[in-house]
Amino acid sequence: MYARPSDLNDALGLLAEGDARVMAGATDIFPGAGESPLQGNYIDVTNIAALRGVRLQGESLRIGATTTWSDIVAADLPPAFDALKIAARDVGAAQIQNRGTIAGNLCNASPAADGVSPLLILDAEVELASRRGTRRIALDAFITGARSTLRAPDEVMTAIVTPVPAQTMQSAFFKLGARRYLVISIVIVAVALDVVEGIVRDARIAIGACSVVAQRIREAERRLIGAPARPGLGRSIQAQDLAGLSPIDDVRATADYRRDAALTLLRRAIDACALGKSGGVV
Repeated sequence: MYARPSDLNDALGLLAEGDARVMAGATDIFPGAGESPLQGNYIDVTNIAALRGVRLQGESLRIGATTTWSDIVAADLPPAFDALKIAARDVGAAQIQNRGTIAGNLCNASPAADGVSPLLILDAEVELASRRGTRRIALDAFITGARSTLRAPDEVMTAIVTPVPAQTMQSAFFKLGARRYLVISIVIVAVALDVVEGIVRDARIAIGACSVVAQRIREAERRLIGAPARPGLGRSIQAQDLAGLSPIDDVRATADYRRDAALTLLRRAIDACALGKSGGVV
């Protein structure tokens, strides 16, 4: 079965019947199937208009689940979202950016998912809906492992919600890959600094592709608060600050290389934020 409802309640009703997967862009589903035809039941939620778009709602900013990477790049967002926009511009080719959705990236739960780290530094929550009701879960709790989340089989992710950040908060995103485009990340770093009168008032750091789940580096964040935002600020971060990471050896890089690269990129990202820059792919 393939269904493409235009109403969320219809989609939730189909999911409640059981034995169906949610499809939102399918940029992971089709490659995962290889040369085999898709098997099973799929509910495509990309025709539900209420699930797409970026909206300000009071003190929160709501990103609809089927908002594409191209939508995010085009959206009018505060500087704290620059890291997310850079990640969006580097997710695959233009065709992937036009089809791939932010919810699909999160629910796929790859350790190398580009969207997770820049959303972690925004204190994002995910909103999930089912016939049983709606709930919100902090993103850092939602992803529980590689390809594993807290989404129940009868739930649809409907939105990603973040507090509206201060206009003075700058963000940077760096990722390391084996080539410039169309690459699975070896290391991902996202940083946000709120600098007021030359002093860091808030600091947020997230690192992906170096653990089963992307992580906030909270002890390093605390030490940056109160520091002068000047060139070289990144050198205050040391290797021991990343001791909680658990990178692996694989075909793309060794664990030691990932640790070294994470430290280098993190220092660059902190310095970029301190200077009001935003980073990119290296």
